[in-house]
Amino acid sequence: MKILGKIIGAVVGFMITRNGWGLLAGLFLGHLWDLGVLRPRPPVRSASFLNPLFAFAGAVSKSDGRVSEAEIQAAEALMTRMQLDGDQRRAAIDSFNRGKQPQFDPQPAIAELRAWAHGRRDLGFLLLDLLLDIVHADGALSNEKLGLIRRLAGALGISDNEFGALSAMKGYGRRGPGAGAGPQPGGGRTARPQPDRPDPYAILGLTRGASDRDIKTAWRRLMSQHHPDKLGDVPDELKRRAEQRAREINAAYEQIKNERGH
Repeated sequence: MKILGKIIGAVVGFMITRNGWGLLAGLFLGHLWDLGVLRPRPPVRSASFLNPLFAFAGAVSKSDGRVSEAEIQAAEALMTRMQLDGDQRRAAIDSFNRGKQPQFDPQPAIAELRAWAHGRRDLGFLLLDLLLDIVHADGALSNEKLGLIRRLAGALGISDNEFGALSAMKGYGRRGPGAGAGPQPGGGRTARPQPDRPDPYAILGLTRGASDRDIKTAWRRLMSQHHPDKLGDVPDELKRRAEQRAREINAAYEQIKNERGH
């Protein structure tokens, strides 16, 4: 839990006003700073993530020994959704083919994606989101695929639990009371999201035993991480994804409140 912003905000607020109201106001602003709401965000280089993204997608697809037709179709579907022009599509295909070569080292692609995100976790979540359909195209996650996607998530500052919650939003997490959201190597996955609604607690990265306070805190944190208005100059597909994630987070929060009678 980040507290430095709260401490500094409370101290500065009290020093300026010399009363408790100033302390509380400074504490609140410091809390927003810790959440990343008030921090200046570096500019985004619009589409420079495309080549390393598809190279990494090729490496993930090949990591379990072969690239399947389902994985190729998922990569092509992503190119279509992103509305790549002719040159961009050819470059993306070349990158995917390069990534699936046996001698390909995925670390430079991971480093490029990390540099593009520039420490912004909201962009990190979106990069992982774009890869999910390709990663899960064959259904069950192999240990090799899981290891690679965890490497990328770690480089982007996204924990296993957060990646599991992101997966649950698209229906790749396990469902039902008390079900966790984390990736399950070797089982528990389907090639496409199922029509039933994912567990709302998994979407928030929580279990059903979470307190009301923990639920509200998780909802606020996720909304800050996925808010589309903070993205800046990014391709439309990334904005659309962020908007969808925000709707799913809000829907999960409302479902939990309704279940608890709030």
